[in-house]
Amino acid sequence: MLGRWVLFGWLLLSGQSWAVPEDFKTTAELSGFRETGRYSEVERLCRLYVERWPKQVACQTFGLTPEGRPMLALVVSRSGVLSPARAKTDRLPVVLIQGGIHAGEIDGKDAGFLAVREMLEADHPALSKVVLVFVPVFNVDGHERFGAWNRPNQVGPDQMGWRVTGQNLNLNRDYAKAESPEMLAMLGLLGQWDPILYVDLHVTDGAQFQPDVAILVEPKFVGDPNLQPLGRALQTDVNRLLQTQGSQPLGFYPSLQDHRDPASGFSDGAYTPRFSTGYWALRNRLAVLVETHSWKDFGRRVAITRNAIVDLLEVSASCGPTWLNAAEQADRNSLALGGKELVLAFKTTDKHKMIDFPGYAYRHFWSPLSGQRALAYDPKTPQNWRIPFYDEVVPSLIGRAPAGGYLVGPAQAGWLGPRLAAHGIRYEVLAESLPEQRLEVFRADHVEFAKRPFEGHMTASLSGRWSRELHQLPTGSLFIPIAQPGSRLIAALLEPTAPDSWASWGFFNAFFERKEYMEEYVAEAVAAQMLATRPEVAAEFRQRLAADPDFARSSEARLDFFYRRHPSWDQRFNLYPVMRIDHRP
Repeated sequence: MLGRWVLFGWLLLSGQSWAVPEDFKTTAELSGFRETGRYSEVERLCRLYVERWPKQVACQTFGLTPEGRPMLALVVSRSGVLSPARAKTDRLPVVLIQGGIHAGEIDGKDAGFLAVREMLEADHPALSKVVLVFVPVFNVDGHERFGAWNRPNQVGPDQMGWRVTGQNLNLNRDYAKAESPEMLAMLGLLGQWDPILYVDLHVTDGAQFQPDVAILVEPKFVGDPNLQPLGRALQTDVNRLLQTQGSQPLGFYPSLQDHRDPASGFSDGAYTPRFSTGYWALRNRLAVLVETHSWKDFGRRVAITRNAIVDLLEVSASCGPTWLNAAEQADRNSLALGGKELVLAFKTTDKHKMIDFPGYAYRHFWSPLSGQRALAYDPKTPQNWRIPFYDEVVPSLIGRAPAGGYLVGPAQAGWLGPRLAAHGIRYEVLAESLPEQRLEVFRADHVEFAKRPFEGHMTASLSGRWSRELHQLPTGSLFIPIAQPGSRLIAALLEPTAPDSWASWGFFNAFFERKEYMEEYVAEAVAAQMLATRPEVAAEFRQRLAADPDFARSSEARLDFFYRRHPSWDQRFNLYPVMRIDHRP
């Protein structure tokens, strides 16, 4: 069966398949895989598929882009189950596959229409056991910014879309912060269908080598530990299938440690929730990143992506019931994470092994143009690279989930509440004020702001600690209980030192800025008075002068020493405006 499907796909790409009506063919097929179609083709094909297979296909508009274009999803199943409610009732695994999150990397759009058409025409049995939700293009506005040189490190098509949205945002950095209209629409679609498997179709950048696709799966490092063996098995299974189909698949993203030197090797790593794979794993589901290699031609990449789609659907049809049971258990496990340690970030260590990697010959030379040592590949000359592979991934930041949950004051509730809801996170609005009690608060002792914006944000790196202080909160504050299926995601968003928390993204930067000051002549008088009336302050000041030469030399630091100990000092400076509580308020 597998061999027949592989042959079927490749014959179709070579133009020797069954007679497909011309209006069902994509621009890619009609052009011999030199071109890809505009978004109007997506709209047309979605209508045609519904007309031809009305009992197996539905088309859903799930959002509108900032430039006013509809965001479309094709729902496909031979079971006749075409709604989220029926899929849940019938316990059919839902697989959501998206193309064009980076709209220049457009293989997934053409491969998806091809795979769906083939499978429907041949009554592929996998479509009776799963529901496929196919989003041909996620970044629709970026897709319509067509150009011949939008991807200078990619072979074909002749023209393609642009990497980011009309608002110049990279959607595959927006999952956690969730601020683009497109991402909010996608999170709504994910929440509606709750796919057990979320597949994100890409094309790599980077070095030139022989392997043509990389398959990366989470949970493998992140998420519920009981789901991680399933993630690793899925990655192994799909790569094995692709290998039998003539591909050279990789189980890691092929980004060189030093992009100027292939001898530097590759590394494995964990994805944070700004990315699709890192995000969906924190919601106790499986996620797959498919990365075809940019230096293979467009037709070959579409064929490989088509094979990956079919392989993933076949594995989902077989393993989906097991995945559903495991995900439900992970949801139950998440209810009991309050008060327990959670891994918030990972790092790849220096531990490595040497591997034989199928690359190409390359040479270094001194470039008079750039004035540096440059690199050139010779893709006509295969060469084995004996290089290091850094494959030990370990926790780098561990936090503790609150026993009860998080509290947010009403000043932040207006924007934070809708973001929580977009992530499927439940919260409660306090109808009465919370009386003064000992709550956990985080005070930053060091804050470093980025020197330039990233995705429109001045990100912040915080260090500090949680401690208990007396606080009260007014009516309208939010309580976010930790005992819910999304507890790992909640911690990732609200623990201030987590790499993709809203604090790290800079949403709370105003709380780490000084807003009031003491004039120097006032500080001089205050310092003199404190030295005369507060012996403990005087002793601490003298000790600091003797022990810290930098402090002793800085008039600003010396006056600031007294200001920070004066009643006028802002007690909310560097106080993170999200608190933790041990119980339900």
